[in-house]
Amino acid sequence: MSAIANDEDAVVIVGSGAGGGTLAYELTSKGIPVVVLEAGPYIKNEDYTNDEWEAFTRMAWTDNRTNSGSWRIARDFPNLPAWTVKAVGGSTSHWSGATPRFKPHEFKARTAYGHVDGATLLDWPIDLPEMARWYDKAEIAMGSTHRHGRKPLPANNNYKVLAEGAKRVGYKYYATGPYATNAEEYDGRPASIQDGFNFQGDKNKSKWSTLVREIPRAEATGLLDLRPNSHAAQITHDARGRADAVLYIDENGAMRRQRAKLVAVAANSIETPRLLLLSASAMFPDGLANSSGHVGRNYMRHLTGSTFAQFDQPVNMFRGETMAGVIADESKHDTSRGFSGGYYMETISLGPAFLGKFLDPGAWGRGFTSFMEGYARTAGLWIVGEDLPQETNRVTLNAAVKDQHGLPVAHVHYDDHPNDKAMRDYAFAHTAALYESVGATRHYSTPPYPSTHNLGTSRMSARSEDGVVDKWGRAHDVPNLFISDGSVFTTGAAANPTLTIVALAIRQADYIATQLATGDL
Repeated sequence: MSAIANDEDAVVIVGSGAGGGTLAYELTSKGIPVVVLEAGPYIKNEDYTNDEWEAFTRMAWTDNRTNSGSWRIARDFPNLPAWTVKAVGGSTSHWSGATPRFKPHEFKARTAYGHVDGATLLDWPIDLPEMARWYDKAEIAMGSTHRHGRKPLPANNNYKVLAEGAKRVGYKYYATGPYATNAEEYDGRPASIQDGFNFQGDKNKSKWSTLVREIPRAEATGLLDLRPNSHAAQITHDARGRADAVLYIDENGAMRRQRAKLVAVAANSIETPRLLLLSASAMFPDGLANSSGHVGRNYMRHLTGSTFAQFDQPVNMFRGETMAGVIADESKHDTSRGFSGGYYMETISLGPAFLGKFLDPGAWGRGFTSFMEGYARTAGLWIVGEDLPQETNRVTLNAAVKDQHGLPVAHVHYDDHPNDKAMRDYAFAHTAALYESVGATRHYSTPPYPSTHNLGTSRMSARSEDGVVDKWGRAHDVPNLFISDGSVFTTGAAANPTLTIVALAIRQADYIATQLATGDL
């Protein structure tokens, strides 16, 4: 690992997850030195523990946050609006591994859906044909099953129940992938051992993460200066309005200043707008790169929820990969169902400890406890669908509450759109029918968990007045500031976002390298 002096101009990346870790590797592989500031520790795969709560406590971003709105998260988890990771590799250590691509209509939601009251729909300034080769590169890097000759994951019992139900209710598009977890050795990573622990990290390294692939490869170039336990507090700029440094708090609590010739922020869609808002100045009084007023707005977290069903015979859903099955039939846009956009159904397994916490927070009585007693006979799926952007769903600073560094915390406000409620109600009715078709004796629909898909708070737009960054993730207001995570999502689509974040980061690295080489940055 190469040490870069604090007074040396550098490409500085904030965050080491799907966007930041990918960008770091892609740039260092092109000969460009990079400093990565990661707020969390360097937890490696061998440090993981196959224990739900111990792993959560070690990995999760549990710094204080606040939230409000009509979503149940405000009641159930008032200080935990999001379930993300604070460690090298970011939430790629926690993610499920699902890698569906966007569909054509999802890049052009304003055109496809038309005007929807209360929604701030906007077409992306890119489309699927432009993204196709970058999706290819991302799938090959991540080892997506069912793609580019990759072997599919085996079917566990949870998937077999899902697939039989899908067949009986008439669905056609269901399989054990695509997922970025190896079914066979690939790219230096072993095949899955089907141990059932996925959200807790993957000790076996069969699941792709930037911790496993991109960070070690970037370190091997000798051009990466990775700084764990380094919390970015502010981005400063010069008299021309160009980013010139990142102020960060190191592991000893000291404030440091890293000079920058370019800054890329990939801190997740809650911390990214928080950092931009904390970087307000006389030139940017409403926050860095925020002349449009869109920084922090249009927060999306995907429409989510789960259905768990019980049967007379054991299912043992915990055996095999946590997520290793998907039904794609409902991911289309078909307003005859009563809503715009679509959703996927994906297998999910929670251990008894997590199921007890997330099945129905605050539930009490025999109905709840008897469901828990039937754990071995339980199958589960998760719905993930497109929630619509709304300006009022936003991340702001809560000046009344400070974090351990004395900085205002992020406040997340979220209200469901009527379209979201209609989609969730439709989805729950259809997941119940799916399980009933294979003999379920009872089922339980859960409220959404704390957000794992955080999107949209620095949205991509063709016009500067409509968003924060251009088609390359480059800030409209600050020419050497880039956003490199899910914050740039113009709309959310139904697809799990990590593949698209990685594809955009690979594409962005190619653009940055070209611009640096020509002197345009």
